Amino acid sequence: MTREDVLLWLADVKDPEVPALSILDLGIVRDVKVEDSDGQPTVTVTITPTYSGCPAMDVISIGVRMALMGHGIKNIIIEQQLSPAWTTDWMTEDGKRKLKEYGIAPPNRKAFHSLGLFEEEEVECPHCNSKHTVMVSRYGPTSCKALYRCETCKEPFEYFKCH
Repeated sequence: MTREDVLLWLADVKDPEVPALSILDLGIVRDVKVEDSDGQPTVTVTITPTYSGCPAMDVISIGVRMALMGHGIKNIIIEQQLSPAWTTDWMTEDGKRKLKEYGIAPPNRKAFHSLGLFEEEEVECPHCNSKHTVMVSRYGPTSCKALYRCETCKEPFEYFKCH
């Protein structure tokens, strides 16, 4: 068994808050180590929460453990690494595409327009691609998302905030 095998297995572990994404798409898997001790492999998976205190990390840890146990791994260490802090820059491009297909506008650091002293994010509707959108609430069902409405197609949608 290799590190690449483990990464392949972890690709099946979904984020419980956005099940369209794997934990690899999300970019929270920071490291995987495979060591052999007395003929039994020990796998250490290092994960970084999307924000400190993220309630999904326990469910994700269970998912990692179950995925590895499903492939016969018994010695599993799951470590949480808080520094450096997770950023949406760690999301894969494929993950951002999956978010949009799921109906959630992906983070886009380049999408800002100036309003004098302040900058406001220009969020594209994941349904019709219009940039004529308005924020309804700074916080959505999870603190990493905001609620928006498209003024073109009139559909509500969530936006995965940059951080």
